Amino acid sequence: MALFAAARRAAASSVPILLRASASSGSHRSAALLRPLAAAVARPKPRAMPFSSAPATRPSSDAELLSVIDSEIKYAEDCDDHDRVEEIPDNFPFKISDEKGTNVVTLKRTYQGEQIEVVAHMPSLVTGDEPDHDRDGEDEGEDKEGDDDAEDEGQKPEQSSVPLTVTITKGDGPVLEFACTAYPDEVLIDALSVTQPSGDDEHDMIVYEGPDFNDLDENLQRAFHKYLELRGISPMTTNFLHEYMINKDSREYLLWLRKLKDYFKQ
Repeated sequence: MALFAAARRAAASSVPILLRASASSGSHRSAALLRPLAAAVARPKPRAMPFSSAPATRPSSDAELLSVIDSEIKYAEDCDDHDRVEEIPDNFPFKISDEKGTNVVTLKRTYQGEQIEVVAHMPSLVTGDEPDHDRDGEDEGEDKEGDDDAEDEGQKPEQSSVPLTVTITKGDGPVLEFACTAYPDEVLIDALSVTQPSGDDEHDMIVYEGPDFNDLDENLQRAFHKYLELRGISPMTTNFLHEYMINKDSREYLLWLRKLKDYFKQ
């Protein structure tokens, strides 16, 4: 700012001199030409802005997030079985289709003219870790009593599970679909429906799909469990599938982290 003020003072002091010089020579035209020159000298010059071709600095929040993602990737690489290759049992009846980046695995086989397809979704994992809660002794006593009652009723502790959708078709005929939950050593049927595809989406949405499976006669429930077991939905299959899906979950999580890293590195 001091430089600009000095320039203005110098220009202001030079204007009368220039005008007097022009007046003494009698050249009014020359004086008119000198006025813009004096004004230009008095006008402050704009401050030069630095210019750089280097890219803009990455926001600090992105850099911090990228650091955390790097740490999580390293942890996942060191701790998870992301690179484990599952050994398929010799008598495994299904062909496995596992596409990277998806949250399902598809199993297919043919059995006595039937087309059987099993879609396994990502597992629901139970680690066994219990959250910490600040409770008084009375609440803890009530919880303990409730746990004892649950054990007395024969309830099993929570286990990791894999949701399954089993579809069985015979040519162009009706479609039999089971919604199941596969635990390490057993398969539960949650729902059963039989439909005839009509090509009318609105009609298919309102088709009656049968009663709740647990409301069926126990003999009928057991018969359907046996029906699935004969078609390969057995504890051997689901035990392998359980481990396979847990490892897939680890692989997909690591892949997801790497995609995040690539995004924030841009």
